[in-house]
Amino acid sequence: MKELSLNILDIVENSTKARADLIEIQIVEKSNILTIKIKDNGIGMTKDTLQSVSDPFYTTRTTRKVGMGIPLFRFAAEQTGGGLSITSKYFEEHPTDHGTVVIAMFDKNHIDFTPLGDVISTIITLIQGHPKVDFVFTHNIGEKRVFLDTRELRAVLEGVPLNTFEVLAWIRENLEEQYN
Repeated sequence: MKELSLNILDIVENSTKARADLIEIQIVEKSNILTIKIKDNGIGMTKDTLQSVSDPFYTTRTTRKVGMGIPLFRFAAEQTGGGLSITSKYFEEHPTDHGTVVIAMFDKNHIDFTPLGDVISTIITLIQGHPKVDFVFTHNIGEKRVFLDTRELRAVLEGVPLNTFEVLAWIRENLEEQYN
């Protein structure tokens, strides 16, 4: 993928398919290290699925026989000298504390570093496509912090759907202001 924000989109789409209703996206840029952490409260993965998820010829999809999301994300991290880890607790084994955590680390100074890309559009796309899912987005850039928690928005909006044009426009504007 040309931008890491597209990898984030892909991983989070998997979280929504795993019936997550709370997804945390955390990006931390400290010195030359970029860390992306995606945590969900979905059904999680069995041990067998967790072992197979990095194989490009494994997928849960029925429309095609390959799943390139995790392998490409892992490759993007490893080609910079970083890495990717995945932990998961399957709901049948952990009925009250289940879900998946994906963490990728990148060396931003490496010649093969993939740019982060348009994170704001990724967040907007996720909220628009999954208005009933709650997202907590944090991007720490040194001492600067960009933050959005859709649970806070729901409390203020009192039933107004998050995927209405006006709400999405406000979210975009708010995030852009925080980045500036």
